[in-house]
Amino acid sequence: MTTLSSGGPTGNSANASPRNHSGPTTTRRRVDVAPSDRTSNFSDYNHEFSDEEDNLNGSSTSGGAHLYYHYHNHSHHHPVIKYLLLRRKLFFFVPEACLLGVEDLTATISHGLRSGKNMGRKIFGVLLLMAVLSVFLKVLFWSRMEENSHENSNLVLFRHFKDDWARAQRSIIDHHPSISTPLFDKLPPTQKIWMKPNSDNFYKCIAPARSQTRSRKTNGYLLVHANGGLNQMRTGICDMVAAAKLMNATLVLPSLDRESFWTDPSTFKDIFDWRHFMEALKGDIDIVEYLPPRYAGKKPLERAPVSWSKAKYYREEMAALLKKNKVIRFTHSDSRLANNGLAAHIQRLRCRANYEALRYSKEIVDLGKKLVDRLRNNSEPYVALHLRYEKDMLAFTGCSHNLTADETDELRDMRHKTPHWKEKEIDSEARRLQGGCPMTPREAAIFLKAMGYPSSTTIYIVAGPIYGSDSMAPFLAEFPNVFSHSNLATAEELEPFKPYQNRLAALDYVVALESDVFIYTYDGNMAKAVQGHRRFEGFRKTINPDKRNFVALIDQLDEDTLSWEEFSSQVQILHSDRIGAPYRRQAGSLPKEEENFYANPLPGCVCNSSQDKFVSPKLVHKVKLRSSAALNRQGLSLNL
Repeated sequence: MTTLSSGGPTGNSANASPRNHSGPTTTRRRVDVAPSDRTSNFSDYNHEFSDEEDNLNGSSTSGGAHLYYHYHNHSHHHPVIKYLLLRRKLFFFVPEACLLGVEDLTATISHGLRSGKNMGRKIFGVLLLMAVLSVFLKVLFWSRMEENSHENSNLVLFRHFKDDWARAQRSIIDHHPSISTPLFDKLPPTQKIWMKPNSDNFYKCIAPARSQTRSRKTNGYLLVHANGGLNQMRTGICDMVAAAKLMNATLVLPSLDRESFWTDPSTFKDIFDWRHFMEALKGDIDIVEYLPPRYAGKKPLERAPVSWSKAKYYREEMAALLKKNKVIRFTHSDSRLANNGLAAHIQRLRCRANYEALRYSKEIVDLGKKLVDRLRNNSEPYVALHLRYEKDMLAFTGCSHNLTADETDELRDMRHKTPHWKEKEIDSEARRLQGGCPMTPREAAIFLKAMGYPSSTTIYIVAGPIYGSDSMAPFLAEFPNVFSHSNLATAEELEPFKPYQNRLAALDYVVALESDVFIYTYDGNMAKAVQGHRRFEGFRKTINPDKRNFVALIDQLDEDTLSWEEFSSQVQILHSDRIGAPYRRQAGSLPKEEENFYANPLPGCVCNSSQDKFVSPKLVHKVKLRSSAALNRQGLSLNL
């Protein structure tokens, strides 16, 4: 069993690749993707637009281009020319004759003041000048209000055009990296690897409807046994919150699985902030700590809800059973509610439960923040790598690539001794070629290097003990700055968590969620939960390796039929659209073929402001009415 003992900054980064086909290793540099840096990339375009903006504001003359050039170089001119250029720039809306009149009057008054003959004349002159200027500006303002309104609308449109131009540049980078653009060419390679996908038009939309009401009279009490590992239990609990809503049930704080692979005895209160959970959902459902005394001795009716059920199943069949028996215990919670085809308010409730109500305990969150701060030493970015090369996953999938014969036999024995694992005989190599195996540590190292991450990259391993003798050696040879909770936290800090694998998994969840880049090597429950949460929090960069095609490429690399440069280029092109950018959740003919709701909460909990189908029909109607009224004032009409 390999533990992650390596960590911390090293004086000399190892340059050895996991194989001999490595390109040159890049030394580490500090990367701060600040907004000012991004803005500077558009400097060439902004200079070009500035001239057009002057024209839109009405400052264009027959010598407009000449005037624009001299304005940007006015520091080299005579002071009189400077004044004339500045006057033209500031008072472009004032007719020349009016400007000359005001200047003559100002000069006359100024001359009188300088004569010094009479203090009263000085005061009178100042007051007269102020009065004249006040009347002059008011007349100009009112006379040109309509014209300025038209010009301002043009300016707003123009500024939107500049914003859209910037977004278009970003979109090209996100979806077509092979296309060379001025912006993309100017970005250093170290900035490209940390750049998040464009999601400007997307926003969270999980607030309950204002008109939403709930019945105060409960049909009964719902006990829930959340089964599986931490993240399977987490999403299952969210589904049970929705089920309680559909059944008009009072939810009792769920119990957690203690019989899974890790046999963790932690309770709901040990892992989650249970008071916050109850408070956050009080507007949706009733939640209690325990059954009331009159039902405490009653044997509950036990049921395992049908997987991927629609709302009707809970609203009718389960609700009827609850009314009759008053107490029901669901023995399973995993994947018991459909991904799609549910009412909008139910989908939003699932997300409120997951992203707002299910908050980890203060002890877990506080230590997680400390680990994030340590990883971000000197404001450096870090990668969270979900390296699911653990004993239980390898036994379950039957993957033994790069393992010894004894290790393969150990995994086979474990699989045969686990009754609820249906598949016993598995062809390891065939599964790997199909993309069904977790990446080995060596494959993960080659993937990171091919994607452009230098050997000095700080990497946090989101996983338990890595299986296999010396499995991590190839990875550590290429990326020495590797951390996990076991070597990033102190022994004292880890002491309350050490015997409890679910609490350690929660700690890893916090660090993975906050990472600059999250990469998962197997699409399991944690990968689904974290990537969905990162989408919800603004589509933070999340790389989903195409394992089937990657395995084919790395085999060609090992067989010397592909050079490192060709390999790296193909890997980057293959993953240009697999970095967590927004897209609608994919439905399937069968529930198991669908994309998981919690892996991609769009649509349902994330909305797109640029598409009408994501906007409330009432809001669209209001906008149309306002637009129609505005057009009617101009003698035009809008077909509603």
